[in-house]
Amino acid sequence: MIKVLVVDDSAFMRNAISSMISSDKEIEIVGFAKDGLDAIEKVKKLKPDIVTLDVEMPKMDGLTALKHIMEDHPRPVIMVSSLTSKGAKETLNALELGAVDYIPKNLSELSINIVKIKEILIEKIKHFARSKSFKTQSKVKRLSKKTKTEPLEIPVKTTGERKVGIVSIGTSTGGPKALQEIMVRIPANFPAPIVIAQHMPQNFTGPFAERLNQLSKIEVKEAEEGDRLKPGTAYLAPGRGHMRVARIKGIESIVRISEDKDEFIYRPSVDALMASVSEFFPGRSLGVILTGMGNDGLVGIGTLKKSGGRVFAQSEETCVIYGMPKAIVDAGLADKVIDLEEMAGEIINAV
Repeated sequence: MIKVLVVDDSAFMRNAISSMISSDKEIEIVGFAKDGLDAIEKVKKLKPDIVTLDVEMPKMDGLTALKHIMEDHPRPVIMVSSLTSKGAKETLNALELGAVDYIPKNLSELSINIVKIKEILIEKIKHFARSKSFKTQSKVKRLSKKTKTEPLEIPVKTTGERKVGIVSIGTSTGGPKALQEIMVRIPANFPAPIVIAQHMPQNFTGPFAERLNQLSKIEVKEAEEGDRLKPGTAYLAPGRGHMRVARIKGIESIVRISEDKDEFIYRPSVDALMASVSEFFPGRSLGVILTGMGNDGLVGIGTLKKSGGRVFAQSEETCVIYGMPKAIVDAGLADKVIDLEEMAGEIINAV
């Protein structure tokens, strides 16, 4: 049995989360906590396999409680976050502190139904409780604290080497930390634009782009309709829809944003981004698939590979969830399988 501790000051949310996950015979709710102080004591006493943790609570908030849990009794923690700009910043801070993922508190505001939320939450709980990835990621985080990450240098290219005109990255669960690990190492003179599709709610992508921009040498921005793609700039797909690249007369390449919510299951869609890159940069594209649940990107990467592009996949050992990269590797589409700490260097060497 997988033991879960549910922490939330709202009785409604405690009941909602409990009813969703306790229906699975492999999951047991071992306790509830109403605030951060209570959560720390319950973690110590009940030794749950995984914790769902609210952010805003009395006596001690979720972020402070998370720090204590990670320092004294580290285990997978899934944050329960509001879908607001403030909630986004708090959630990103929580991921930085060691939380493995987050679920939305505003269940009524979601575009996908409650049954889907239940399925996803149960799947994530089972994965995080049983996987060795949490210990691996904790180790990587401890090592990264000791190592100062500096941007890498662009290697000198000899005449005749194939030039990559664009780098496209797709990711989901675990993506924020993986992207940060990569982007901080990309130098300011990076010779190609970078386009990114990270599964993320609408109000999260703006703050996330701002955070990456503050940490990176290159410019990172939330993509907007009509943005001109420039070398040394990364464009993060907005959570409200899907991002594609296109070309119009007189302009090399631009961003197109579609807000058709029924167009793809996942939003922003990795498949949509990769397919458009393959169309407008045939033979001159690099597709990168990072950690994430499911197989979004498999179809788009297949199209990109057929157009002559190259494909990198993150290694299982360094993924939070080895779902999206696994789909690429199993399909025989990956030119290289790369550890996260080596990914930035491999991207730079490929351009």
